[in-house]
Amino acid sequence: MRFLKSTGVEGWISLGGVVLAITGVETMFANLGHFSPLSIRIAFTFLVYPSLLLTYMGEAAFLSKHHEDIERSFYKAIPETVFWPVFIVATFAAMIGSQAVISATFSIISQCCALNCFPHVRIIHTSSKIYGQIYIPEVNWMLMCLSLAVTIGLRDTSMMGHAYGLAVTTVMFVTTCLMAMVMIIVWKQNTFTAVAFLLVFGSMELLYISACIFKVPEGAWIALTVSSIFMAVMYIWNYGTMKKHQFDVENKVSMNRIVSLGPSLGMVRVPGIGLVYTNLVTGVPAVFGHFVTNLPAFHQVLVFVCIKYVQVPYVCEKERILISRVGPKECGMFRCILRYGYKDLQQENYNFENRLVSGLVQFVETEEQTASKATDFCGEFGNSDIEAFDSSVHTTTISYPEEDRARCSCDIQVMTSDIGRVESFLLKDESLQILKAKESGVTYVLGHSYAKSKKPSSIFKKFAIDVVYAFLSKNSTEPNILMKVSPTSLLEVGMIYYV
Repeated sequence: MRFLKSTGVEGWISLGGVVLAITGVETMFANLGHFSPLSIRIAFTFLVYPSLLLTYMGEAAFLSKHHEDIERSFYKAIPETVFWPVFIVATFAAMIGSQAVISATFSIISQCCALNCFPHVRIIHTSSKIYGQIYIPEVNWMLMCLSLAVTIGLRDTSMMGHAYGLAVTTVMFVTTCLMAMVMIIVWKQNTFTAVAFLLVFGSMELLYISACIFKVPEGAWIALTVSSIFMAVMYIWNYGTMKKHQFDVENKVSMNRIVSLGPSLGMVRVPGIGLVYTNLVTGVPAVFGHFVTNLPAFHQVLVFVCIKYVQVPYVCEKERILISRVGPKECGMFRCILRYGYKDLQQENYNFENRLVSGLVQFVETEEQTASKATDFCGEFGNSDIEAFDSSVHTTTISYPEEDRARCSCDIQVMTSDIGRVESFLLKDESLQILKAKESGVTYVLGHSYAKSKKPSSIFKKFAIDVVYAFLSKNSTEPNILMKVSPTSLLEVGMIYYV
């Protein structure tokens, strides 16, 4: 009886190693960004599955006659004549499997950056046709260092297998929980169906996790440590970013104050177009107020550009850009909102400056016709703290059909090169002013803000904001690099945010 109990306990604990037999199949789905689902189905049905079936059947037949060495039964079951070819193929298979995991990591990090859950990194798109083919140098170096550290530190394949088993089983259980939420919230399924799904599959996965828990002292602690570190980094980055956004919302500069300060500060309007990048959908950012207070001059045409990621994968081109007016008409200030999905490329295949100028001209020309159609679009971003637009402010969605995009850049260049010809189009004076400002040049004004905790803050908040978040902000990719702004057209404004 004692022997049966010990054997049962050992068999239960060994479930954490059994799950490793199916983890190779899971990495196949990481290739969905490189191959179509149909090609993966065909490859798995007619090549991968028969090969795995024959391999396991052959190894089982070998173990039925040789019980002395179970740990190395895979290579011992191979005939000596084909041992080295199989060894080489197995090595390449391990490399291909690791490549699938690396590409999946790139995809996850890219989406986390889009959702402000990870420090901004430089993303290189290696293909102009397939979106999923990306490369992130910083993450690639990080994976290499972690792999070398685990390999050199453990020096035992069994301990690595324990760490990998706990990581995989935990991911499977979390995926099951999220799938149950999707069934209720997205698919609108019956709650009983979602709970039954969670109980059936979640109970089996919890059984494997409980078996892997006993392997924590034997190497599985690596997975817990690394995941805890990355979760803390993501939480602190998201917390600091939200605090900075909250500071921007609470310290917005009213347009009346800007207008009233103009005469006292001796405000000067310089020729050209100024693009002020901000995270605010409404109001004037605090960085701009700090800028005009210390240097009372800004461009003849000022556009507040706001880039927002919405909770959908893609945003169609006709809904990409929204333009509205900020303040009185004589101020020449506008707001441009660019909307991207979390899978959209933040790269335009045409000149953004020309497209923006064309949109401003179109907005000015149709402003009177659309004045009665006020649109409140703040709710699309899911920010409860964003104020609604005033009813006197109206917006226009600038859309370009496929056949007109190629002509967008050419049309603006022709218009700006011959102002006399533009006058024949009977454009308004404000439209001509925008085109003349485009000839003077476009300047990108970026806020370079530093977050610091307030004095009465707790020691944990001071460590998170002043140490961790400051370190992440200093080593993350700068916004001007992400937007590929030329240094000659860049103007940075520094400001300290006390959050």
